[in-house]
Amino acid sequence: MTDPQYINDQLEKCRKRWDRQIPIEYSQEPEQMPSGAIGKDGFLYLGFTRSGRKSILHRMEKRTPLFAQKALYHDEALPELPCVTVISTSGCVLQGDRMMLSINVSENAFASVNTQSATKVHSMDKNYGAQIQFIQLNENSYLEYLPDPLILHRNARFVNDTVIDYKRTATLIYSEVIIPGRRYHHENELNGFDYYSSTVSAKDESGNIVFKEQIVLRPKEHSMTEIGVMGGFQIIGTIFILTPVENIASILAAFKAHYGKDCCYGMSTLPAESGLIFKILANDSSIIKKHIRKVWAMARKAVLNAELPPPFIWKQ
Repeated sequence: MTDPQYINDQLEKCRKRWDRQIPIEYSQEPEQMPSGAIGKDGFLYLGFTRSGRKSILHRMEKRTPLFAQKALYHDEALPELPCVTVISTSGCVLQGDRMMLSINVSENAFASVNTQSATKVHSMDKNYGAQIQFIQLNENSYLEYLPDPLILHRNARFVNDTVIDYKRTATLIYSEVIIPGRRYHHENELNGFDYYSSTVSAKDESGNIVFKEQIVLRPKEHSMTEIGVMGGFQIIGTIFILTPVENIASILAAFKAHYGKDCCYGMSTLPAESGLIFKILANDSSIIKKHIRKVWAMARKAVLNAELPPPFIWKQ
């Protein structure tokens, strides 16, 4: 088992990292409960390993409010694939929350991880919410990590860091979908959040950072409706595909850039022949989800020669 002190030390390092990144006006401590206090410093570790033909969730460590469902094997196209749902017992992200998710997939193992529902970042008057995700992929491992959308409520502040450490023979399919407010909740809800930052970086076995992408949005200072930001669209989706170089060309060829009234999207290669990135803008989350599933299906087909099963009714 992971030493609790190690978890606390890692969270403390992350807190310092976030505090340097977040604007100083959002650093005040909440009056209700200090940031990162018990119940607000969630930790979840998921370790997957190969056992015969199947992969299994061989180790899980957790601390409230993060939890995970036991591994299920409901994917008919890949009956050996363990599918795990990450759960938050608090149901949302509140000011002062500090979360850490760590996923490790061992050599020749594979896994699929998702979330129980959309992640809702509630309104805040002090401080901010933050999450760091560590993903470690070993030789010939395969991970699908496709969380449901992140919804930024009015006056929300959220920092999300994703740190990937992988071997070049591994494959990762990871997505982010950002919804900037509950559009029909309040007249100032759309683009009414204060601050959002997402950083995704990947390091290969040589220790080199092969790519790093950061998005910082402050809609009250810089309009998101400008050309080059969101334009006339309201929702953004991204999918990262880290995979061996021999899989890149076939996936890239299947997705030509598109610009229309309903959505616009495009795919390009990541630096150092590390994989692909697909971005899509739309006003309807169902359109975003549909196209991300297409990319997901194509990547799975190219890497594992397996089909993607139909989505669950409640996930459409």
